[in-house]
Amino acid sequence: MAAATSVAAQRWPHLLNETISTVVDPYLARPETRTTARDLIRALLAPLTRKNCWTLAEHTGHRSPYRIQHLLGRARLDERALATALRGYIAHYLGTNDVVLVVDETGDVKKGDRTVGVARQYSGTAGRIENCQVAVYLAYTTPGAHALIDHRLYLPRTWTEDPERLHTAGVPEQVQFATKPELARQMIAAAVESVPTAWVAGDEVYGRNPGLRTYLEQHRIGYVMQMAATDRLVTPRGLLAVKELAVLVPEQAWQKLSAGTGAKGERFYNWALIDDVADGSGVRWVLLRRNRTTGELAFYRCYAPAPVPLARLVAVAGRRWRVEESFAQGKGLAGLDEHQVRTWTSWHRWSLLVMVAYAFAAVCRLAELRRHPVPEWLVALTCNEIVRLLNALFACVPDVEHVLAWSVFRRSHQARARSCHYRRQAVRES
Repeated sequence: MAAATSVAAQRWPHLLNETISTVVDPYLARPETRTTARDLIRALLAPLTRKNCWTLAEHTGHRSPYRIQHLLGRARLDERALATALRGYIAHYLGTNDVVLVVDETGDVKKGDRTVGVARQYSGTAGRIENCQVAVYLAYTTPGAHALIDHRLYLPRTWTEDPERLHTAGVPEQVQFATKPELARQMIAAAVESVPTAWVAGDEVYGRNPGLRTYLEQHRIGYVMQMAATDRLVTPRGLLAVKELAVLVPEQAWQKLSAGTGAKGERFYNWALIDDVADGSGVRWVLLRRNRTTGELAFYRCYAPAPVPLARLVAVAGRRWRVEESFAQGKGLAGLDEHQVRTWTSWHRWSLLVMVAYAFAAVCRLAELRRHPVPEWLVALTCNEIVRLLNALFACVPDVEHVLAWSVFRRSHQARARSCHYRRQAVRES
């Protein structure tokens, strides 16, 4: 297995160069900035303690951070075309079958108030109101892989109602206040041009927004998005909260289904459907999820252009958690949250280039899974392991076999741990 990993790893630097040449280079005007972009993306995947213009420039051998700062802030770069190319790259390599687009936001805690978008606002990442910057992302997920394909920076009204502040941060004049669901709608509209059959998943912020749901239904895009327990539905008994309707669901209506594989095995819940309404525009449901241990309930608004089985809605609901993995890997592997840039342009360029770096790792992982079936005594290569090997094998280490042997050991140990978790889960479920 180490030999196969070694052969695969020899391709990765070439694949990285090919990715940059295909996705990034065509949209940079000068060869000098193409070289800088190549250096930056490689450095983003390096195991640095902190990732900002200074540390990345030092790692790449630049004499100062000015070249990277120029790329992020002033160089001629067609950002819209680059974002389109990134979406096409991910759709091509991850596939267009069984695609679920997952929308979610993430917040980065900041000091001061000069960085674009920073304000006292709620951050789901911190779980409270913080002085932070919030951005909405769109994840592209398939059964075998996932990556981030688009982003929008959220500007609170305290920013959009202050023209001087917007000008100082370099925000374009045409940018106006937009809610998070509206930013999600913009990204979904761009994504479904490439994948018109995709589903959409999201949490309450998006599921409770009637404008976003209406847009999806008008374009016949299926969705499964979370709703609040207190949301009311029209019933023969009048308006009832969905948590009240859940009490009326007979026990035989609940079905045990898996929402997908987690770190400790299949994520089994009990599921039920209520409020099945069909008309000429499609079918709508409310999906109920009940924790098999605690009895805790969760609720989802669902829509599809045509009837689909319960298992399909459950699969889409379970895919929503992939965006959390994408955030964790994007931040941990490529510094998605470590930018120390203040302006509109530099923030968007940093995030775009980070998404390119992370997409490369996701594509490599899926390619290796397709080439080499994983034996039962190993876990599959992860994005983290690919980046670790990429750095270790090409940093002139004296003992390549030592690096590969440790990779196999880690993965075999993880496989044993996974097997133990699965057995314990099977006992609990029996």
